[in-house]
Amino acid sequence: MKNLVVKQEKRLSLNDRINILGTSIDVLNNKDTISLVEKYVITKTPLHLMGVNADKINSANHNKLLHEIVNKCGIINADGASVVLASKFLGKPLPERVAGIDLMQDLVRLSAKKNYSVFLLGAKKDIVEATAKALKNKYKKLNIVGIHDGYFEEKEWDKIADLLLSKKPDFVFVGITSPIKEYLIEYLQNRGLNSVFMGVGGSFDVISGKIPRAPKWMQKANLEWLFRVSCEPKRLFKRYFLGNTEFIKNVIKEKF
Repeated sequence: MKNLVVKQEKRLSLNDRINILGTSIDVLNNKDTISLVEKYVITKTPLHLMGVNADKINSANHNKLLHEIVNKCGIINADGASVVLASKFLGKPLPERVAGIDLMQDLVRLSAKKNYSVFLLGAKKDIVEATAKALKNKYKKLNIVGIHDGYFEEKEWDKIADLLLSKKPDFVFVGITSPIKEYLIEYLQNRGLNSVFMGVGGSFDVISGKIPRAPKWMQKANLEWLFRVSCEPKRLFKRYFLGNTEFIKNVIKEKF
């Protein structure tokens, strides 16, 4: 891993923050998040837009570098129903879950409306190409200035940085596995990119049509995680069932 210098990001809002198991989280809903993110775009202020769920909080508590990167971000959203429930149990309630895939599509919609430029980075070549096509079909005026798959080695990070510096996108949506995703974003920011970087997990797979999204009733019932596990049990069982058990145990410990 390249030697990363983790720099504290500038916060453009004095909104409240809470702390759950050592991770800071902004008390923001989806609408307020979008308004705040646009301030970063307008002022060309670099931003790592972070979404945390139980798995990310667990991982940060086992990974010092990841913990440092998460907590220095200018905006940190609760992207997990378990995090919102934990906040209420701990007596410092968050307003709602800010789902990463919904936030991404809201920011894409904003970009099409305001002519902000977008770069898609991650997933397999055919998936990121299909994602770009699907977004362009939905938003005719969307300015996608570039795409690149997520299958490259650390020694190629310089080339990725040079590509992004030449394109100067307002938004870079990154669909790469954690914690490499967070390390890469930190590296790219250190190269002087003033973009809004957002890790989007498996959003490219959903938008491209490779995998379905949970039905609306499951989303509203906070059961989207269960649908994801049913679609990819081998990959996600440990993360959600064992990870959530660890998270719940630690939240109860923090409470009492």
